[in-house]
Amino acid sequence: MNYLFTSESVSEGHPDKVADQISDAILDNLLAVDPNSHVACETLVTTGQVVVAGEVRSKAYVDVQHVVREQIEHIGYNKAEYKFDAASCGILTAIHEQSEDINQGVSRKGKLNQGAGDQGMMFGYATNETENYMPLTLDMAHTLVYTLAQIRKEGKQMLYLRPDSKSQVTIEYSESGIPLRIDTIVLSTQHDPNVTQEQIREDVVNILLPRVATRDKRYEDLLHGDFKLLVNPTGNFVIGGPHGDTGLTGRKIIVDTYGGRGAHGGGAFSGKDPSKVDRSAAYAARWIAKNLVAAGVADQILVQISYAIGVAQPVSLCVDTYGTCKLKDKNGKCIKDAAIAKKVLRLFDLRPGAIERDLKLRQPIYTETASYGHMGRKPHWVNKQFVGENGKMIHKQVELFTWEKLDKVEQIKQAFEL
Repeated sequence: MNYLFTSESVSEGHPDKVADQISDAILDNLLAVDPNSHVACETLVTTGQVVVAGEVRSKAYVDVQHVVREQIEHIGYNKAEYKFDAASCGILTAIHEQSEDINQGVSRKGKLNQGAGDQGMMFGYATNETENYMPLTLDMAHTLVYTLAQIRKEGKQMLYLRPDSKSQVTIEYSESGIPLRIDTIVLSTQHDPNVTQEQIREDVVNILLPRVATRDKRYEDLLHGDFKLLVNPTGNFVIGGPHGDTGLTGRKIIVDTYGGRGAHGGGAFSGKDPSKVDRSAAYAARWIAKNLVAAGVADQILVQISYAIGVAQPVSLCVDTYGTCKLKDKNGKCIKDAAIAKKVLRLFDLRPGAIERDLKLRQPIYTETASYGHMGRKPHWVNKQFVGENGKMIHKQVELFTWEKLDKVEQIKQAFEL
């Protein structure tokens, strides 16, 4: 029997994402100066106010005021009428040093023997229903709000757009899990007061959706079908952003990962350096799952890794192929998921220090992850600059989204004789 599945996304101007981006911008500035920084940075944003709190152990100094205002300006909150803008918002900082009890379990003489920064379980997921091995519902939801933000920043069309927006995509799947058609798209966007709901809907149909359709052939096919389109269903969305809702770091963990597919261990990402396995091991689990699916091991895969605080080796590794495994033993029977997990442990070094090394996670690469998803993005190199002590500029060339690289496919094929 066919079924419906839904995923949502939010734009960079959503208050929770504003908080995530500020936390990751502070993390990046610390890592740019001191790659060994240990950081747990939380942010709260509300009407005219930013509160930054957390624990830091670092040799670096960061001008928090400058970093916060720069990030808010980049997002697009730059007008007093928004009741939250880069130039005038108040900024309260409450950052103190990381607990010695935690640090002694993480910091070790041998970098590869460093312990996990906390206990917990992390998940990675991949499916072959899209080219980037992400669930189609979430991939399309991200694309909708990302494209809307591009239109807003270009300043040529839909001039009434404000930074806050949300999307939701419902797709009908066949009983075997094949995407068939779009059932419903929900899009809510903050706007100036001088525009009607009818005008916004018309522009979504004639401007936004055609641009989204050009990004992927499957999008084009799906968007040409019949589906329900709900635009600003309440009828008005003038008050938004941190003035409309308080934003907090780490409140969009499903948007950040797989849109409700697979599973989630509960730990947020933004504001945490890679010694926190909530972040680094979740990236590693995605790296494993994506490479396994790309190698042809299964159509979809969920990987779970768990850790104990202060211990380097993972407590457990679990692989679930949802019955889609394509591997056969000598008798023609499907290989058990547990057997796949054993080989994965031989192919990937999952000690936190090794994950940091292999995925190059001690670089200032995190601000870009804090909106439009941490997974499913294209790995690429960028040049970034930061303000160090005494105003000295620091230039860094870094590789973003390394956990999305398909650099283990051939090794996996050899190991599983594919």
